[in-house]
Amino acid sequence: MNDTASPARPSWGRFARHYAEMVVAMFAGMLLLGLALDAAGLGLSHDEHPEGAYLVMAVNMSVGMAVWMRYRGHGWASTLEMCAAMFVPVAPLFPLLWAGVIGAGTMMTAAHVAMFPLMLAAMLWRRDEYTGCHAPAGTAVPASAEAVAVSAPAVPAAPAGSTATAD
Repeated sequence: MNDTASPARPSWGRFARHYAEMVVAMFAGMLLLGLALDAAGLGLSHDEHPEGAYLVMAVNMSVGMAVWMRYRGHGWASTLEMCAAMFVPVAPLFPLLWAGVIGAGTMMTAAHVAMFPLMLAAMLWRRDEYTGCHAPAGTAVPASAEAVAVSAPAVPAAPAGSTATAD
């Protein structure tokens, strides 16, 4: 029997599952936080305030994804890259909206359609992270002996031949 652990192989199944998880988390954030804002009377009309409504929706989707990514053990860099995919689409779309070239509905649709390939691009950028195995936050990971030794408080040794006892 071989006692050496083999490194985890990249799994495109994990990659696809993570992508699906991000889509679900994005929609969950949009739905749950959007309903909460509407119930509190803080929702914005997509027709009257398309820019504000879109930005609030992007924040809601980002919160859903960030919570799930951090729970799944992802770092802040990859989490913020994924959240950026919610905001990047409007960089070219807002000026088109302001110039009257497109309407609010077209802006909203185009931005949402663009999110999906942007999320995929963010994942491909860090494909090793998304195809590899990662544990949910708070999961105990065995520490190396060196890490334990570094974090353990120093206990002075009694001099040789000493009969001192701890108080």
